[in-house]
Amino acid sequence: MQTKARALVVMNRSSFEAHFDSVRLARLADLVTLDDPCWTDELDSAGTRGRLREAEVLITSWGAPRLTPHRLAAAPRLKAVLHCAGSVRGLVGREVWRRGITVTSAADANAVPVAEYTLAAIIFAGKKAPFLAADEQRAYGGWGSVTGYGDLSNVERTVGIVGFSRIGRQVVRMLRVLRGTTCLVADPYADPDEVAEAGAELVELGEMLPRVDVLSVHAPELAETHHLIGAEQLRTLPDFATVINTARGSLVDSDALAAECRAGRLFAILDVTDPEPLPADSPLRRLARVMVTPHIAGSLGSEIGRLTDHILDELTRWVDRRPLKAEITEESWALGLSA
Repeated sequence: MQTKARALVVMNRSSFEAHFDSVRLARLADLVTLDDPCWTDELDSAGTRGRLREAEVLITSWGAPRLTPHRLAAAPRLKAVLHCAGSVRGLVGREVWRRGITVTSAADANAVPVAEYTLAAIIFAGKKAPFLAADEQRAYGGWGSVTGYGDLSNVERTVGIVGFSRIGRQVVRMLRVLRGTTCLVADPYADPDEVAEAGAELVELGEMLPRVDVLSVHAPELAETHHLIGAEQLRTLPDFATVINTARGSLVDSDALAAECRAGRLFAILDVTDPEPLPADSPLRRLARVMVTPHIAGSLGSEIGRLTDHILDELTRWVDRRPLKAEITEESWALGLSA
């Protein structure tokens, strides 16, 4: 009988309690050998170093310390890191691939609620619903009294998706529910055939911007994507366009966006900001043309169980020596495609 691999769960207590109810913990115990307690939120104490020395699998999530070369050196038997959350950029570095350690994450599962949030934001943007609700200066007199918001419609709209990421491609597919919507994608690494199969057209960012009613940002956070949507790009957007950001706040120039919204030209729905949270005196907090939510688009509450199930499925495949469905390569990690 094959000996089960020894695993260590590495995350903070609140993450562990959110991920593992009794059923999921029992499933984990069926797949691997666990110590008691089976989880830790640190990797540097003498006791944990002893457990790390024997671990072949790490199950990680929010609150896990970064797997530095020094910590990896203390885990000579480590073969796999399975991350029960989205991006692993803050968790691993190139050393894991130099060691031949397999890395996978629940980014595909975490993309689902973000894409759902984005679809809802696009539909609300069509009707300008959150902005009308926040406009305290407007005396409500029915739809016939609404002016200065553009065409309040979700028919024959053009939506621009910046970044054909896991989330971006799910949004493209979800947009099929809006009949007559034209979807454009800007991503220098995207395959035109894959974009077309999903239901969109691949174009250059500069070509996209003047054409869209809604611009939704889904690019990775890299040095070269800082302020990808800056003052110049925002000026190119048509009047009454809405900017949606559920990716990373740094992708959009907050000051430039605030200026465009303050001028009454653009609207914005932001689940992420730069900085995050916004300072109390940020104009983005006070503008009726901006809706800000506190980074809630990703998995929360019962949605976290979907991430756990995804990783338990991956662990099952790893134990059975079958190909993983969401393995992260060094190349995809370097391009920010693992988020």
